[in-house]
Amino acid sequence: MTSSGEFCCTRLNYRDIGSGRPVFFLHPTPFNSEFWLPLVERLPGVRAIVPDLRGHAGSELGADLPVGLFNCVPDAPVVTMAQHAADVLALADSLKLDKPIFVGCSIGGYILLEMWRRAPERMRAIGFIGSKPQPDAEINHEKREATIALARSGGLDAILDASIVGLVGATTRADRPEIAAAMRAQIRITAEALVAVQAGLALRPDSLPTVATISVPVLAVTGDEDSTSTVEEMAAFQAAPGGCRHEILAKAGHTVAYEQPDAVAAIVREWLGSIG
Repeated sequence: MTSSGEFCCTRLNYRDIGSGRPVFFLHPTPFNSEFWLPLVERLPGVRAIVPDLRGHAGSELGADLPVGLFNCVPDAPVVTMAQHAADVLALADSLKLDKPIFVGCSIGGYILLEMWRRAPERMRAIGFIGSKPQPDAEINHEKREATIALARSGGLDAILDASIVGLVGATTRADRPEIAAAMRAQIRITAEALVAVQAGLALRPDSLPTVATISVPVLAVTGDEDSTSTVEEMAAFQAAPGGCRHEILAKAGHTVAYEQPDAVAAIVREWLGSIG
């Protein structure tokens, strides 16, 4: 089922799939809720709540975004991790889900870390798939500044084409190009939204201290070809006092959940089964 609702003054589109234990899935950018469909269809007994984040696909970006927070591009609007987190918590409230499990990829994981800082009592367990706790590196700020300039000059398609190369694993792109093509076809994001999201990514906080406070079970899944959230970076989740299961999948990139849904689903099913 696909639905929508207004949360924190912004209308979000979301999918409500299946029945059973409620699990939220937060997608990476520039993708949307479609990213998770190959995985959630392999998870029987799960009620998957899969929103489009602000500015992605069927969800509004929202008006009156803050400006002036990203020093590299002072006039860029910003969607912060705090705004995303408030959206997701409001959606959980609207569905009367008190303490579900949450899984996030890339920006989805950054949002979950912010949610833990804001409302840890609302989270039963947290899964990070291709997502790290470290802050944005300074060199990435320069890259995001260039990306914003290109988006504003009409280069959105070039940015999205490049994102596939940067996010989908090299082996998948070489051996199964249809996967990369399907992922590129599903992207629906405007230049304005891309700018706001890029600025927000640059401003995300250092979440390494947050990891040291996570007292619920953690899952970390890494593709060994992921240069965005590397195996070494994601190993930092092993410091979570609630315990962390860290799985590394070969021949997969940042979008490991879409590239290898069978393998990731098997890991997630076993992890869910271990949570009381």
